[in-house]
Formats: sequence, C-alpha cells, structure tokens
Amino acid sequence: MVKIIMGLKGSGKTKRLVDLVQQAVNEDSGSVVCIEKEKNLTYDIPHQARLIEAGTYDVGSYEFLKGLICGVHAGNYDITHFFIDNYYKLVNDKDVDHMVAFIDWLAKFSDEEKINFVISMSVDPAEIPEDFKAKYLLK
Repeated sequence: MVKIIMGLKGSGKTKRLVDLVQQAVNEDSGSVVCIEKEKNLTYDIPHQARLIEAGTYDVGSYEFLKGLICGVHAGNYDITHFFIDNYYKLVNDKDVDHMVAFIDWLAKFSDEEKINFVISMSVDPAEIPEDFKAKYLLK
C-alpha cells in the first residue's frame, strides 16, 4: 500500500505523518522507518521508529531514492512501514510524470515486500492527475 499526504506548505502534512508513525509503532510488531531530509522530527518520532536523515546522503534523484529504500529494506526484512516526509525536498525532479512513475514503482515494491508506505509532499493537489489522486491520496 502506498498513500500520499498531499497539500500546500503549512497544511499539516508533517503532523499527520507523525501521528501515523506513532500509530504504526503502537499497533504493529514490525519495524517502522521514517525518512526525512533534515533532523526536524527527532523529538516527534517515537524512539522505536528508525529515523533516517537522508539529507546527509544528498538523495536528489528518483534512482537514488529507490536505492536508499531497497538498501534499508535489504538490511532489515522486518520493516512493515516506511514514512517519507517532504518528498520534494529529497527529490529535485518536480516533473509530475516522473513522480507518478516513481510512485507506481513504489506501489509494486510495496505489494511484493508487504510494506506500507506513507509519503508527504508539498504540492497543489489540483496539479496532480485525478486518477493518481483516487488511487494514492490518503483520505
């Protein structure tokens, strides 16, 4: 499952993501991973979740982000949840078609590995295709 928390800056996306991380830690027995660009969530994320400050790795591209996700998973097959905060701060490519292709890849990876993904991204929902929102937007 891949779900996206989408909205403009200041719309409460990160707060919602933090709440979902806390819920995953409290309700599931597997490992929970949260990826962020900077160390902003250090005191918000429960210590049981693995917080990765991806800014030190200079992610930048979709291929690098795929490699990071696969590498973290390869090191821990017990991961049940991945949370990614501020998606467009990690990936420099703002092309909607590239983002859709990445999320479609992620959905396939999620199904194969039985991992739930929740991603927050600062974007105007009006700029995103309706079929994509219907499929992935977290209600």
